[in-house]
Amino acid sequence: MNGDWETVLEAVEAAEAEGITLGELAIRSEAARGLRTREEIVAGLLRALQVMQGAVARGLQGDLFSVSGLVGGDAAKLTAGRGPLAGTAFVDALAAALAVQEVNAAMGVIVAAPTAGGAGVLPGTLLALAKHHDKSDEDVVMALATAGIVGGVVAIRASLSGAEGGCQAETGAAAGMAAAAGVELLGGTPRQAMHAVSVTMQGTLGLVCDPLGGLVEVPCVYRNATGAAMALAGIEMALAGIEFPIPVDEVIDTMGKIGREMDVRYRETAGGGLAATPTGRRLAKERLVQLKPRRK
Repeated sequence: MNGDWETVLEAVEAAEAEGITLGELAIRSEAARGLRTREEIVAGLLRALQVMQGAVARGLQGDLFSVSGLVGGDAAKLTAGRGPLAGTAFVDALAAALAVQEVNAAMGVIVAAPTAGGAGVLPGTLLALAKHHDKSDEDVVMALATAGIVGGVVAIRASLSGAEGGCQAETGAAAGMAAAAGVELLGGTPRQAMHAVSVTMQGTLGLVCDPLGGLVEVPCVYRNATGAAMALAGIEMALAGIEFPIPVDEVIDTMGKIGREMDVRYRETAGGGLAATPTGRRLAKERLVQLKPRRK
């Protein structure tokens, strides 16, 4: 749902020219293609939101575990925790992000936003903000449309693939999408949304993809929670009026360049990073043996 924009700035300027939000711009642009009506587009986004809500609710039950046994039950621990931030939107966002990824690791139904490996960041951020700021499903749907613009531009200018660009291309892109969407959800301007993307994604530059044993579990699941935390930081700063000095599209271009230059060990091959630590190799060996089919 990125329309005809190859830059986030183009989309922002188009929204400002019409006096509308980025979400409204995305929906109008998609409808103008003539393939779906506005009602069908909104219905599709609402369906995606409902799947996100279902994944969060399922994951928070705390009884789902991945086949390897490396992942599961942590989202529920966060909601039951007594830490200094318990009950805040921040903790709820972390828990929801983890919940979605625990469902994913257990082969449940999620929305790839923009990928399965980064699918917890956007719903985690938006659903927590919606809960604490009394926003409706209709409000969240518009925010999802905004996220689509950012994801579309990242796909064009850089990459959304961990195998191609490291985790910065999955969790990092998801965090940028969530930052823009969160700003819109809370009533910020298109330009503030743009700065939220910049300040969020700059913090993920160089983030490697290093899954233990090649499984999208550790550290992938936990990075969704930290991705949501970074998105919340970007949202807070942008709504305070902070403007990141490097333009958003240059940040995205830089992410793509870093990804292309990144050593292959750090691009979803399990050859470097945490996957190559002694404990990482041991856990992968132990768990992968369990996953091998038994011969009759």
